[in-house]
Order: sequence, then C-alpha cells, then structure tokens
Amino acid sequence: MDIKSLMKQAQQMQDKMKKMQDDFSSKEFSGSAGGGLVKVLINGAGVAKKITIDPSLVVVDEKEMLEDLIIAAFNDAKKTSDEQSNDMLKSATAGMP
Repeated sequence: MDIKSLMKQAQQMQDKMKKMQDDFSSKEFSGSAGGGLVKVLINGAGVAKKITIDPSLVVVDEKEMLEDLIIAAFNDAKKTSDEQSNDMLKSATAGMP
C-alpha cells in the first residue's frame, strides 16, 4: 500500500468520523430519576435541552431531594449518550488495526 492511498483512506475516515460526530450531536438522550418523577433531555454534545419535574416534587421542604434527583436524571441521560457514542466509535473503527 503506498502512502498516497493510505492518506486517502485516512481522509475518508476523518470525513466519516466528522459526519458521525455531527449526526450524534443532533441526537437526543433522556434520563430519569426518582421513578420517572424527574426527567432530563440532553443532546449528544451533553447540553441539557429540557427538564421535566413532576408537580408532586415541588415542595419547599424537599428542595435538596429535588436537586439530587435532577443531577441523577442528568447523569442517567449522559451515561446513555456516552454509551451510544462509544458504540458509534467502535463501529466506525471496526476492522482497523
């Protein structure tokens, strides 16, 4: 295999990865906590898009619990996003030494 061919393959792989990354960034992932009482929607870049809180949780005395549930829901959505990102990278690099 000559260097020119190798460079062409590297450029094609780079283009493919860029497209996959752009596509992934536009995907949305949801996470939940507290049995679904708190839900978070993030995009593939990890940016929070929406938070949904069940009205039963809006109690002044339980503010700290609500804050913890929001963090847990966000982390759940981020975990899903990270897992799918890793799967995407594995499929993109399949067969490469």
